[in-house]
Amino acid sequence: MPDERLSYYFTMASPWTYLGHDEAMALCSKHGVAVDILPVDLTDVFSISGGLPLPQRAPQRRAYRLVELQRWRARRGADLNLHPKYFPAPADRANCMVVAAVMGGLDAAALARALMRGVWAEDRNIGDDADLAAIADAAGFDGAGLLAEAGGDAVQDRYRAQTEQAKAAGVFGAPTYVWRGEPFWGQDRLDFLGRALAGETEPIALPEEA
Repeated sequence: MPDERLSYYFTMASPWTYLGHDEAMALCSKHGVAVDILPVDLTDVFSISGGLPLPQRAPQRRAYRLVELQRWRARRGADLNLHPKYFPAPADRANCMVVAAVMGGLDAAALARALMRGVWAEDRNIGDDADLAAIADAAGFDGAGLLAEAGGDAVQDRYRAQTEQAKAAGVFGAPTYVWRGEPFWGQDRLDFLGRALAGETEPIALPEEA
């Protein structure tokens, strides 16, 4: 029997994850699919997948990224700043707060949304503990408590394990949604994901070698 949970790999520093987050959660709710919320260290994932942090990408790619962000901002009706005041900022603490929320049985998807909105719509600094706690508090969470847990061994171990899990699953960018072993990379693939969740498509056979 296949795993009936969707694996959702992402990082709080990804505008594409932010743009697709609400739609992805709505699709899973519509089809009654449970979601594993799995923040990962994308820099570590990039280290084995050939990905590059934004400042290291070619100017042409950086320019086209801004074009696509504008298109998808309009398409999603999203509040998104193309040039956030605090970007890039370290995302590990924010990611680990979401891991702590998962481990505590809290609404981790709602916390992730609030933290991503902080970066991409509110010019908040997710590399700053005070901002992280304030964002979480405003969203109805115990910000200080989650921050404390985020630095603990249990959460750190879980975060590293999720990152290794992402690598093993073939993840190379964020967001990546994995349903029944089939990966869907990018919020622009949510249409395909929705059809898969509805059972309207046959699973794609994954190649043993690229």
